[in-house]
Amino acid sequence: MKIYFKFIFLIFFIYSDVFGGGFEFAKFAGEFLSTGVGARPLGMGGAFVALANDGTAGYWNPSGLVFLNYPQIVLMHSERFKGEVKYDYLSFSFPYRSDRSLGFSLIRLGIDDIADTRNAWVDINDNGVLDPGEINYDKIIFFSNADYAFFISYSKRQREDFTYGGNIKLIKRGIGGDSAFGIGFDIAVLLKKWQRLSLGANLMDATSTAIIWNTGKKELISPTLKLGMAYKIKTRFFNGSIMPLIDWDVRFENRKFASQYNIGPISLDPHYGIEVNIIDKVFLRSGYDDIKRVAFGAGVKLPKLNIDYSFNSFDNIDQLGNTHRISITLTIEEEKFRRK
Repeated sequence: MKIYFKFIFLIFFIYSDVFGGGFEFAKFAGEFLSTGVGARPLGMGGAFVALANDGTAGYWNPSGLVFLNYPQIVLMHSERFKGEVKYDYLSFSFPYRSDRSLGFSLIRLGIDDIADTRNAWVDINDNGVLDPGEINYDKIIFFSNADYAFFISYSKRQREDFTYGGNIKLIKRGIGGDSAFGIGFDIAVLLKKWQRLSLGANLMDATSTAIIWNTGKKELISPTLKLGMAYKIKTRFFNGSIMPLIDWDVRFENRKFASQYNIGPISLDPHYGIEVNIIDKVFLRSGYDDIKRVAFGAGVKLPKLNIDYSFNSFDNIDQLGNTHRISITLTIEEEKFRRK
């Protein structure tokens, strides 16, 4: 633990010394980080902060990683806006000692094969004026717009019903010939009471994540406080449980009309979700997310392998299409890897 805090201190030193001043808060600068990961959480409208108990906890609430007793690998792929936007996620988490866990996660959001026609216009009248109606297709250049985020996660069980954790986030962004690098931190806690009620909080971008572009522009991603509550209701009807969840995203970007509720510069966006567990093998899910979309999901638990699916769409906007997400979770249930 002491080594972990020393590492954080070193990062903060680099953060303040190298990055320096000249930063400005950029509204929506961190939007690519707010999409969410894992078909299971997204099938519940993104309400997962208080439940986070699998490999995706590194994103939703890193303090939940300590509930893993075996190493776990999670992969997710989704395509949005009729396949134009590709979104991929990979994580590896594992127990560390008797009361801690570590995790590593990678997110990529990208649009590939974007055509740059600025140098392909033809001067058809030979008067020095390029005509955008005529294009020399041999001069079209294709490029990608890709954002990457790498998470290093730590989780510790302080006592039986209370855990805490955090993330160090490294960010790389690029569009055409421009690129940017950034670093940020998350701090999270999770409280489980009476074996049924769970309360969670994750302060994402706690120190205002800094992003520096090669153009000299310096941006700050303002903090987002994610609050969550989950309650487990056991039922004998199908020898399983029903779990309703609710999350709140509290932002400080003065979003106003872009949020569901706002108090001055503070915006509030709820997520509602429910998960039905049938004999701990089959899972049915639904939810309502922060941009007012209904989500549906399902999952099946196999030996060492979970397969999850989620679906949502943009109402009355056919051009944006539907979003399908598939996740595969591999748990390495070998006795030699089990938490001691």
